[in-house]
Amino acid sequence: MGKLAICPGSFDPITYGHLDIIQRGARIFDKVIVTVFNNQSKNPLFTVEERLELIRECTKDFPNVFVDSSSGLLTDYAEKKNAQVVLRGLRAVSDFEYEMRITSMNRRLNEKVETLFMMTNSQYSFLSSSIVKEVAQYGASVSELVPEIVEIALREKFNKK
Repeated sequence: MGKLAICPGSFDPITYGHLDIIQRGARIFDKVIVTVFNNQSKNPLFTVEERLELIRECTKDFPNVFVDSSSGLLTDYAEKKNAQVVLRGLRAVSDFEYEMRITSMNRRLNEKVETLFMMTNSQYSFLSSSIVKEVAQYGASVSELVPEIVEIALREKFNKK
């Protein structure tokens, strides 16, 4: 059996930083499942279905990348999919502190699933979905931060032409 990685996140919306991690992960693993998790602590701009469609469009040229969603625990999802690895991107030290807490809990819940951290490309080290939404909300261009289809979707959400 080949190595399978889950790349979880809220992806609200997907950015070039996310795609950097997904593409590089797809070179390492036989199969990567980009999984939209519904984070109850966040108020998403896009529905889960909209996010899935945007991710599918943005990853359509990666033959070993698949897109899914889940509302349960990551460790339960990984076990259901027989995934050995959770692939997470890191941008800064502040990400590491948060991710370490999550990884420690996930390890406690299921020690069979390993978490692999990958540093994002330095050109995306500042990039987050939140900052993209904030900039797009005021009508500024986000074309260097997200694929065109995502920029169009953001303009539609914020009714900016």
